[in-house]
Amino acid sequence: MSANTTANATDERTQLEALWERDAVKIFVAFAAIYLVYAAIGLALGYSLDGIVNTLRRMTYLIAVYGMVTLALNLHWGYTGLFNIGVAGFMAIGLYVTMMLAKPVDPTGAAQYPGLGLPMPIAIAGGVVAAGLAGLVVAIPALRLRADYFAITTIAFAEIVRLGLTSGMAQQFSVLGAELGTGGGRGLTRNYGDPMNVIFELEAFSSFVDLTNALFGFGPTQARALVYSIVLVLVLIGFYWLIQRTSRSPFGRVLKAIREDEEAAQSLGKNTNRFKIKVFVLGCALMGLAGILWRVRRTGVTPTAFRPHVTFYIWIALIIGGAGSNTGSVLGSGLFVAVLFEGPRYVRRLIEEVITVGDAPNTFAGAVAPLLSANPAPFLRYTFDEFLTLQFVLMGVALVLLMHRRPDGLLGHREETAAAIPLTDRPAAETGAGPRPGGTDSDHGGDSQ
Repeated sequence: MSANTTANATDERTQLEALWERDAVKIFVAFAAIYLVYAAIGLALGYSLDGIVNTLRRMTYLIAVYGMVTLALNLHWGYTGLFNIGVAGFMAIGLYVTMMLAKPVDPTGAAQYPGLGLPMPIAIAGGVVAAGLAGLVVAIPALRLRADYFAITTIAFAEIVRLGLTSGMAQQFSVLGAELGTGGGRGLTRNYGDPMNVIFELEAFSSFVDLTNALFGFGPTQARALVYSIVLVLVLIGFYWLIQRTSRSPFGRVLKAIREDEEAAQSLGKNTNRFKIKVFVLGCALMGLAGILWRVRRTGVTPTAFRPHVTFYIWIALIIGGAGSNTGSVLGSGLFVAVLFEGPRYVRRLIEEVITVGDAPNTFAGAVAPLLSANPAPFLRYTFDEFLTLQFVLMGVALVLLMHRRPDGLLGHREETAAAIPLTDRPAAETGAGPRPGGTDSDHGGDSQ
């Protein structure tokens, strides 16, 4: 009886381990834990239900956007070894081209610039194509460079794009007789229809508004934001599926060969430059789409939204999750948003709810000097006042600890097989020989990295 009990316990443990190996389970458990912690803290402090749900909605929106861009960057760096640190530039191109294509030909109102007045689906497709073409322009000359010089080229391109959008020459110009404009430093204001109106005009959406009003006290505006966050999650799933299929295809296996040893891939007859150009264009197009979905519904956009720190954030998310792992890219995005990006803001709001901080000193010296007389209150008030600035310090500390403890990220250490099919399930040969040793089961439920 004891032996049977032990065997059953072992079987259950094996089943749980097999279940945990599934990527969907990892993502679900991690995100459920994040959401439960945020909700529990909000409930403990007496936050209203609509406030808690709206906080979780905003976090979902950010996780979806960062997840999309991180997956696209993983296609460059994690699978091919392309050190792209110009991500923000391709996001900017996608968004600005979309807005210029969608804005009306004859705008009304101050500080409005003309566009082509195209339907939103065509405008979005145009923005994605423009980002991909920009990637092609960068890739053809730059991919012949070494990794570090390639990185310099990409960040230089991103800064050229950002500064070019702020220039007076780009504020309003003419292309083949059509008047367009980026708005210069003032940016562009949205004066076209909401791209989500296709959904918002459905009768089912009215029922959804009534439901969210009854459950959370949401109004139409909050219900629209919630629906858009759900749509972004669906798009994130589409990104994940596309890159998973790409990584497991013959094309994806060539990319991994280039990452590991480009000369060996060339010796097998592969035109590595052509493969790198293709994957770079694909990744840049996906970055452009993510940039569009990030801000296309905002009231406006300025070039300052695409400063280099945006690229830095995306790299942090990729490093946390682990390069080469699509599941890690999504998990890294979730942890980055919940802990490093939104976490400090949430903690600051919690502190404001619990205690009265008071006025902080204006200078660092004024905050440190009272410590000599054992009075930490001014320093604590100063620290609280500079809480969001310390967010960058927190990111740096997190990266240092991660590089020391888990240099491959949370999921970047998993093994991969080069075969397109699982090798562990091969039937025994007619001679009765068992399966060959050395196989791995990383293809069962895990990323093909």
